[in-house]
Amino acid sequence: MTHKVTLIPGDGIGPEVSQATVRILEATGVKFEWESFAVGADAFEKHGEYIPKEVIESIERTHVGLKGPVTTPVGGGFSSINVALRQKFELYANFRPIRNLPHIPTRYPDVDLIIVPKKLRPASPNLPSSMRAKISARRFMPFTKPTS
Repeated sequence: MTHKVTLIPGDGIGPEVSQATVRILEATGVKFEWESFAVGADAFEKHGEYIPKEVIESIERTHVGLKGPVTTPVGGGFSSINVALRQKFELYANFRPIRNLPHIPTRYPDVDLIIVPKKLRPASPNLPSSMRAKISARRFMPFTKPTS
C-alpha cells in the first residue's frame, strides 16, 4: 500500500530538513507518494498567493501534510504560513512525545511523557486577561505512562 502525502519542503533550511525527514520515513520500508508544493515567497512569485489553492486541495485529498520550516512574510498583513494552515484545518494541538532512551541515565528512567500544547483559537486574545491566564495554565497537559 502506498501512502500519499502532501510535502511542503519550505524555504531557508526547510528543504534540507524536509529531505532528511523524507529519507528517514522512506527508510522504514513504508511506500510513500509525495505531492510536493512550494509555499511562502516562492509560491507568491509563481502563483500570486502565499498558499496556493493546489496545496490546500492536496492536503484535503491526502489527509496528511509534512511541512518544513517556512519564512513568514514581513508586512502586507499576512501573519504566517503556519497560522494560516492551522486555522484552515483547525489544528489546535501538537503532540510532543518524550521517551527515555536505553543506556542513557535520567532522573526518571521509567517515565515516558507526551506533552500536548494546545494552540488557542484565534479569538483568545480578545478574552479578559483573567480568563486567558486560566486557559494558559491549562495549555500543557502532560500524560505519563510507566515503561515496562
